[in-house]
Amino acid sequence: MSDLFYSNGEKVRQGRIEVVCGSMFSGKTEELIRRMKRAKFAHQKVEIFKPAIDVRYSDEDVVTHEGQSISSTPVDNSGSILLLGSDCDVIGIDEAQFFDDNLVAVCNQLASKGIRVIAAGLDMDFKGVPFGPMPALMAIADDVTKVHAICVRCGAQAYVSHRLVDNDRRVLLGEVNEYEPLCRECYEKAMRQS
Repeated sequence: MSDLFYSNGEKVRQGRIEVVCGSMFSGKTEELIRRMKRAKFAHQKVEIFKPAIDVRYSDEDVVTHEGQSISSTPVDNSGSILLLGSDCDVIGIDEAQFFDDNLVAVCNQLASKGIRVIAAGLDMDFKGVPFGPMPALMAIADDVTKVHAICVRCGAQAYVSHRLVDNDRRVLLGEVNEYEPLCRECYEKAMRQS
């Protein structure tokens, strides 16, 4: 691929949208952190955002279930990402499913400005229904990476995050006590037994 330049000789940045999706415990946040660290190593200006409601491991940092972390900026809505990240080379977004539907337009605007956007999130909720802005984000993405956990009941590739607690709210922040990754067959069995 040849480099593009403005008429004054300045290099044009190529914006893009990358989505990392899958069930809980599949390594989405680990992959996001890996990509952000590589961008930092390449001396790119990076910023990572997370929804302010996600305070499971840290109020400020993005933290994996295994304890790996990276500093982030908690925000209440997707519009804040556009305002706070417009001068970055790379923007990371964790738990993208918790953002409002305007996240899709925000990511498009950032990519159009030449910014690389990496969004990680659950593709489906605990009922197996596409979650928040994720389906639309995957549709407009330049690249989608689906990562998989292992089914804790049979060892197959996990399909969905099965909720272990009796709570029907769509958004329920949780960890291993609240959710388990299940393959399609084990999930269907669990749903029949409940």
